[in-house]
Amino acid sequence: MDAKKPYLAVILIQSIYGGMFLLSKAAFDVGMNPFVFVFYRQAAATLFLAPLAVFFEWKTAPPLSFSCFWKIFMLSVCGITLSLNIYGVALIYTSATLAAATTNCLPVITFFLAVLFGLEMVKLRTIPGLVKLTGIVICLFGAATIALYRGPYLKLLLHHHLLGHYSQQPVYVPSSKAWAKGVFLMLLSNTFWGLWLVLQGRVLKSYPSKLLSTTLQCFLSTIQSFVIAISLERDPYQWKLGWNVRLFSVAYCGVVVTGVTFYLQAWVVEKKGPVFLAMSTPLTLIFTIISSALLLGEIISLGSVFGGILLVGGLYCVLWGKSKEQQMDEGVCSRNDAEKECPISNKLVSTQRSSPFNV
Repeated sequence: MDAKKPYLAVILIQSIYGGMFLLSKAAFDVGMNPFVFVFYRQAAATLFLAPLAVFFEWKTAPPLSFSCFWKIFMLSVCGITLSLNIYGVALIYTSATLAAATTNCLPVITFFLAVLFGLEMVKLRTIPGLVKLTGIVICLFGAATIALYRGPYLKLLLHHHLLGHYSQQPVYVPSSKAWAKGVFLMLLSNTFWGLWLVLQGRVLKSYPSKLLSTTLQCFLSTIQSFVIAISLERDPYQWKLGWNVRLFSVAYCGVVVTGVTFYLQAWVVEKKGPVFLAMSTPLTLIFTIISSALLLGEIISLGSVFGGILLVGGLYCVLWGKSKEQQMDEGVCSRNDAEKECPISNKLVSTQRSSPFNV
């Protein structure tokens, strides 16, 4: 059961992210400022996580040095503040489906960043390594298909908007210029997100208290996001939250997404590595395509369906390659341990196996 926990965790994470895409788009559709939204979201996450962090990890947490604090500060700038604010602007230009689709470029971005930082190795001389590389190429091609090729639109029988009315008017389709701008901003947001995934592992090595680290990142991001929001939005109306989709989306994204998934992501990164977490992102697309069409009235294009199939296929190719590489590494480690315990007998067995006369 313990071996299945990371897989169950990533399924839960991606399901929560699917809800984030839908509710964020719904809040922006009613006119909420994306920078104010990010500030409230991070503030809600901080208020939710702070009591838990103090109760569970305050007594056992290691001392926080200035060097470690600076790393956490920069991690919150890149991976949370910049990523979320750019994502919010991009979502205005595009759709929830496009947001989930371009997020699937995250595996490719994270893979190259992990290789650059020496956290992943490319074993092109092995079959699992080739399969993993093929899966990454398929993921990239699938994401490019969704972003660049729309094709004919598939109309469902009902388009029910999340805000509670049936959409009888023609569904708004962004212009090609706005769509391209949104895709670029989404890719930039994912680049910062991938950098957060890669650097998260290094920060946890110097400060292993995951809950306190997550809370501190949310708190620092709240301050950073407030500076950005107050600089770009001075209208008092944009800062008001009523009993509507704005408040619900802020509470969901702050407590459930930021508060819960950020901690789960840190746990998965520690157990399985950053690329494993990034490779699970195509699961969000399946949920978002169906839900956005039924709840937000968005139309589904043939390119989205075809690209989604490619993304899921590439995902399982990469996961298969990584699992086979882990099995090979575990086999080498166990064989090395056996040689240390009984070097003479193991050398004899190795010599017999490698002998050209041994059939």
